[in-house]
Amino acid sequence: MSGNNASMERRQTVGVAVGPVQIGGGAPIVVQSMTNTDTADVAATVEQVRALAEAGSELVRITVNTKDAAAAVPAIREQLDAMGCAVPLIGDFHYNGHKLLSDYPGCAEALAKYRINPGNVGFREKRDRQFQTMIEVALEYDRPVRIGVNWGSLDQALLAQLMDENARGNQPKDAAAVMREALVVSALQSAALAETIGLPRSKIVISCKVSQVQDLIAVYRALAARCDYALHLGLTEAGMGSKGIVASSAGLAVLLQEGIGDTIRISLTPKPGGDRTQEVIVAQEILQTMGLRAFTPLVTACPGCGRTTSTVFQDLADKIQGYVRRKMPAWRARFEGVETMQLAVMGCIVNGPGESKHADIGISLPGTGEAPAAPVFIDGEKVTTLRGAGIAEDFQKLVDDYVERRYPKRAGSIQA
Repeated sequence: MSGNNASMERRQTVGVAVGPVQIGGGAPIVVQSMTNTDTADVAATVEQVRALAEAGSELVRITVNTKDAAAAVPAIREQLDAMGCAVPLIGDFHYNGHKLLSDYPGCAEALAKYRINPGNVGFREKRDRQFQTMIEVALEYDRPVRIGVNWGSLDQALLAQLMDENARGNQPKDAAAVMREALVVSALQSAALAETIGLPRSKIVISCKVSQVQDLIAVYRALAARCDYALHLGLTEAGMGSKGIVASSAGLAVLLQEGIGDTIRISLTPKPGGDRTQEVIVAQEILQTMGLRAFTPLVTACPGCGRTTSTVFQDLADKIQGYVRRKMPAWRARFEGVETMQLAVMGCIVNGPGESKHADIGISLPGTGEAPAAPVFIDGEKVTTLRGAGIAEDFQKLVDDYVERRYPKRAGSIQA
């Protein structure tokens, strides 16, 4: 795929199988997400998992925090399977995971992976015993584990120990540096303990989540230098709207460019009643715009200026981007490589024809005062000029025809 270069060479990690999905070991970077439903509400959780999977989430994490939630997991898995949604489910455990996994074997079996937070798996003498219980369940059901350290719930005893050691040193570091080190040490010590109990490296994924971009970069660089575990990337509590998108993109892009990261999640706060699938789309677009993966055709569109006072090109760009996303499930099932298609919707004669020629298929709409005609370019050549009120529909038809001609049909695909 275009955009790849030597600086994007992936760090070598041990591969981890989560059901049919491979994390690390040279596999493509995996997109995952998490529900925000009450897991005990089977219908609501099934519907949100299905929506996230259809949006492109390759793994979906669900909260397992109560007896009712644990009891509901097998039914959630069964209903998803019945509707043909095979996305692996990850159980998110805090505080009582050892009891829920032990007391609800159906839950332990239905989940494809367990997430354990070392900071709240247990305290003092109970910590190692309860951690061991969860690892032993993972071994019994042959499940991988993500050891997910979070700096909002960091092991306070470990942090205090490292702070004391730092204070006694000849050149003490600042508190933020010690906290970053505590995250890394917590993750690596917990992974080592899991291996001692019997969990192989091929069953371990590590994450160290923080909420500030520079801390995220520093922590994951340190992790990458000190281990070969598969790494899950994400900025925790990234925020809402553009803030969360920008912060996540800024932090993850640096690490991905350095070859660090095997699976990602964008932890956006949705607006009240907002669409949870936005975090999946953002994750896909980060990977695709960096040239690391391709998920759906992307539309190049100009920002507009004084030459483009008409909103026609903006409306068309929005319609086309939405159109290709809606069409992708059917296209993906029928055609190979259609996700790499490049489209352009431009607003005037300055850059419009040039950008359209560089795209697989592009349209250059007239700017203010220009002739009311929209030339269409396919594979660098002008093929037609569209006019009138039906330009959007006419261009969509040209896109459909282009897909039919350009991309080879998958074996066994059925004509829609």
